Amino acid sequence: MNNKEAPNEMHILKERAKELNCLYQVDEILNNQRFSLAEMFEAIVQAIPSGWQFPEICEARIVYENNNYQTSKFYPSPYSEKSPIKVDGKVVGYLEVAYTEQVPQTEEGCFLEKERKLINTIADRIGQTIFHRQMKHVLWEWNESQRFSYLTPNSTGKEWAVIVNLLLRTDPDMLLYICRKMINYLYWSGIKEVDKILIDFSEESKSALANGEVNFPSAKLPIGNLETISERTFGIAAKQLSDAEISLRIKKWMQEHKSYHLIKTINRLDVTISEIIEAVVRYTDTVGRNNLLDHPTERWLVVALIQRFLSDSIDFVSVAKQNLHIGDFNEIVDRLIFSESSHGRIGGKSAGLFLAHKILEKESENSSALKSIRIPKTWYITTDELTGFLHYNNLEEFNVQKYKDLAEIRMNYPNLMQIMKNGKLPPGTVKSLAMALDDFGDSPIIVRSSSLLEDQFGGAAFSGKYKSLFLANQGSKKERLDALMDAIKEVYASVYSPDSIHYRLERGLLDFQEEMGIMVQEVVGKQIGDYYLPLYAGVGLSYNEFRWSARIEREDGIVRLVMGLGTRAVDRLGDDFPVLFSPGQPNLRVNTVPEEISYYSPRKADVINLKNNTFETVDILPLLREQGQDIIGIERVVSVKTEDYISPVSTFVTDFGKDHLIVTFDGLINDKSFIEKVEAILTTLQEKLGTPVDIEFASDGKDFYLLQCRPQSFGGINAPAPIPKDVPEKDQVFSARRHISNGLINDITHIVFVDPDGYNSLPALDDLIKVGRAVGRLNSLLPRRRFILIGPGRWGSRGDIKLGVPVGYSDISNTAALVEVARKKANYVPEPSFGTHFFQDLVESNIKYIPLYPDDPGTVFNETILLGTSNILADILPEFSYLDKVIRVIDVANSFDGKALHINMNAELGEALAYLAPYVLPKSF
Repeated sequence: MNNKEAPNEMHILKERAKELNCLYQVDEILNNQRFSLAEMFEAIVQAIPSGWQFPEICEARIVYENNNYQTSKFYPSPYSEKSPIKVDGKVVGYLEVAYTEQVPQTEEGCFLEKERKLINTIADRIGQTIFHRQMKHVLWEWNESQRFSYLTPNSTGKEWAVIVNLLLRTDPDMLLYICRKMINYLYWSGIKEVDKILIDFSEESKSALANGEVNFPSAKLPIGNLETISERTFGIAAKQLSDAEISLRIKKWMQEHKSYHLIKTINRLDVTISEIIEAVVRYTDTVGRNNLLDHPTERWLVVALIQRFLSDSIDFVSVAKQNLHIGDFNEIVDRLIFSESSHGRIGGKSAGLFLAHKILEKESENSSALKSIRIPKTWYITTDELTGFLHYNNLEEFNVQKYKDLAEIRMNYPNLMQIMKNGKLPPGTVKSLAMALDDFGDSPIIVRSSSLLEDQFGGAAFSGKYKSLFLANQGSKKERLDALMDAIKEVYASVYSPDSIHYRLERGLLDFQEEMGIMVQEVVGKQIGDYYLPLYAGVGLSYNEFRWSARIEREDGIVRLVMGLGTRAVDRLGDDFPVLFSPGQPNLRVNTVPEEISYYSPRKADVINLKNNTFETVDILPLLREQGQDIIGIERVVSVKTEDYISPVSTFVTDFGKDHLIVTFDGLINDKSFIEKVEAILTTLQEKLGTPVDIEFASDGKDFYLLQCRPQSFGGINAPAPIPKDVPEKDQVFSARRHISNGLINDITHIVFVDPDGYNSLPALDDLIKVGRAVGRLNSLLPRRRFILIGPGRWGSRGDIKLGVPVGYSDISNTAALVEVARKKANYVPEPSFGTHFFQDLVESNIKYIPLYPDDPGTVFNETILLGTSNILADILPEFSYLDKVIRVIDVANSFDGKALHINMNAELGEALAYLAPYVLPKSF
């Protein structure tokens, strides 16, 4: 041992000695039979501080059956540790140790790991002592039960008789309540003999028994009166009812009486989450799985818990109350991160997933297709923790951000994010996050937004507006905790992003006090070499708005599948494709020719690199070459292509090092059980929630996990528009024959055309980015829904921005249509982005999406109109005039004799036509 290590070793030895001495004192107190429980608890809390690092500022308390036993200076502190006290497996209270001041933190937090174990040990021993004393008392009561006169010879020693006599000696209030309920029950059962019970007793007895209030004050009855009341009541009951029914009724009424503590707690206006959690845990531990409550009582409790933890939306509550039980909320309270004074909820995304899983769990009793659907391990951070974070760091001024001009918001956002990322989370939150990391171990995690406004019934979806961030969760605990806290703060900052604020402004939600809850979830997947990824992930929609075959109905739905993390299923991709299929018509594929199947197969996967601790996009083929043989379930995802045939992979026959491997998901889509599962999930959730749904899911190759459920977004209801056949060729601007939806767009005044050749010729990345900025400026200047955007490739895609203009939702939100041009010579290929966050924004805002393939035979693409007319870009945006060879802004009326642009779209015919014609409405409109 060197000189530097010696003091540290000595400190550790001293701390161990203090802990052992504390435990010896506690054991001595627990073994003292002369102490009552109250005296025992008082002595223990006085002994505990001596075993902790900083005894001079250490306080302790024991909460047992609504009674507090604590040291003189104890008060709730963010620097505390709790451990439940369990008796016979049920939580009856807890032991809490707290520091009254902030103490130096180590990697283990405020408390050492040994101290956490010590508090758990003491709590366990307290529970064992209470249980031992209760057993002795029950034995004594059993013997006493033999002497009461109202017991018939046959009822002596019956279960209900033991309970009654135990209550007489230990809980007179409970016994009085049960007597009242039994008298009422006997009376309504037609047993008139109970009428005489009240007549023979004092006024106090009559008043107490007649009191019908739930929270009735207990009358101070002489014990003899209560004994006589119970004797008469149960004497009649023993004659008229079976022993089994008496026992069942007593247990039911005892449970009902205990539920009133939960009712009173939830019903308080000033109640905090911690108090509700304590009441829920106490109730569920007392009741266990034997819930005997009347249906109205349980329904009231469930509704109250839904409103406290999930949502107070009437639409949500009306569905949730039909599918949730009190015990279900344990899954939330067991992993909830909140402040002492919190009144927050878990947010819309969390609530939607929680309810959907419970619906499927309940319905799985009647459907084998719904069995074994799981959700990842999840910790929830309450929505009001964002407010606490802002207050803790004196950043409340950020709430003004939403009222600023969009350009100013966009300019301020990067700096605002850095300020928030340099802020500190409150100590209590940090401690809870450390506990969450202990629960996750070193499994990769994702930090997901779950704001109050997200995924609401009948409201805005907020698809992709707030951040979700993957973490490899590797390294020391301090490194993992720092990364987690950094991600949480970045998600918080996304509340102030230009896209999210603009989205709220458009939907009249700007004045709403948005609060950000957070889900910290285990990532679904398996380790494959240095990478961690799901075998597959996907998005499913109840309604298919863009059908590739006339035989596919809207109600057949649509699914997007990708290999790896689901980010490639929900994001627009600049240089790749997902696999699409319809659960209602799985055999009607988008691509059927081997060459097309190969060309449009996914080539990349998003993964977590465990070695580098990063999120990465990798080429699938090298991954399959190196690891394909060992990937469980790979035959469901990958196929082998020969010259003119595609066949399933076989782990015994396929040469993963040489064969032409492509991702087709043929094994999955041809699996009847998988199709039935996806279809059952979509139809069941649509039926129970009363709305078409949008789900996200993933599989590790073994289990199927539901990751998200929200109402599917819809725009306006559109009928198929007739396609005019008499438009002069010179007035036809473009036509389309692929992926057409229904709709009619009249009186377009401006066309914004990003020339594919001009865009492709830009030499610098910065110039490409500025094209996106210019489009964003035009979006705010041109008349809303009176212009269209036409551009190369894939608008707003992730990846190579050479393949599509880099824009966000706030850059294209006012357009009437988004048109994508695919020219073979430039390698621009539109992606049918159905199901992505980007596409959901278009649908929700009723922005029409039109892919154009000018090189297809029989299609119109009038470059004379698009390239040969006056460009007013320099007049509107002089600062971007140098891009006039790339961006063309056409004033339709001034260029074409007062005409406007019209677009007719017909999904049944699979055709769309854009053409010039006189205004339908007066031009001033």
